[in-house]
Amino acid sequence: MSKKVLVTGATGFLGRHLTKDLIRKDFDVTILARPTSDLSPFQGLPYKVFHGDISNRLSLLQACEDKEIVYHLAGYIAYRASERTLMETINVCGTANLIDACITHKVKQVLHLSSVVTIGANTHTEPLSEDFEYNLGRYNLGYFETKRKAEDLVIRAYHENQLPTFLINPSTIYGAGDATKDSRKTQRKVAMGQFQFYPPGGVNVVHVDDVIKAIHLVLKNGKPARRYIISGENLLIRDLFFKIADISGVPRPSVPLPRFLLKGLGWTGDLLRALGKDTTLSSETAVTASLFHWFSNLRAQEELGFKPRPADQAIEESIRWMKENGYLIK
Repeated sequence: MSKKVLVTGATGFLGRHLTKDLIRKDFDVTILARPTSDLSPFQGLPYKVFHGDISNRLSLLQACEDKEIVYHLAGYIAYRASERTLMETINVCGTANLIDACITHKVKQVLHLSSVVTIGANTHTEPLSEDFEYNLGRYNLGYFETKRKAEDLVIRAYHENQLPTFLINPSTIYGAGDATKDSRKTQRKVAMGQFQFYPPGGVNVVHVDDVIKAIHLVLKNGKPARRYIISGENLLIRDLFFKIADISGVPRPSVPLPRFLLKGLGWTGDLLRALGKDTTLSSETAVTASLFHWFSNLRAQEELGFKPRPADQAIEESIRWMKENGYLIK
């Protein structure tokens, strides 16, 4: 008999991939979705919809009833102080609501999509492990702090309530369909040859299909309430942008942004947004782009059997999807 599972965040980039994979594996899939959610990616597929909201505790209590596994992918990513309240509501309160519902219904396994942002970042190139002592509190970055709070809730639910919670901490996920994310606007500009700059930091790229495999592996081989970094290849942001441009057949960004200038641009973005102008620049994006988000996946390799593929494959599939779906039209 098929396992009954619930997926939150199913309409997001990773959620779409996971939901389709679960359906292919013959799980009895229910997704939590708002009435206004776009469900067209699942057209023709056998799944159920529970109309509810992560911020509504009652709807989660109903959605989690009789579920064996809950995949909690719902979250909100932003790098502007003005959206901090919304991140608290979705990332923290939403996770608390879900945990309460899973405890009530004695859900057998809960998979929580955390992030490498809960671990920290460096001003130099040493890759970080799961046990690194978080070092970014002084910046008070909304997304980082709310994801840390959510992760703490999930870990505490295991230790205090014996809820079988499992965590993965993915790095930056690339693959088919990632262009739908608001956070990929700059990468799309690079792919169109419309972005001439590159910041000084570093990023880790992991293929979306490898993250899906890791989700299954952690539920099979992982230890409850234990972090697992799901990362691929560590790259300079400069080299990431060069790869995107080369694969897209456009000129590479050619102007390096020193940290002091990036910081000034962040302040400018804050001011423009305060004046009602739409911009991706902010003090928070300036900070994150100036740091090295480099990570080691050794624990996941040794304990889960995780084996990521090269970054080039993830980036190529991302670009191909953008071209095929009209995201690179100038």
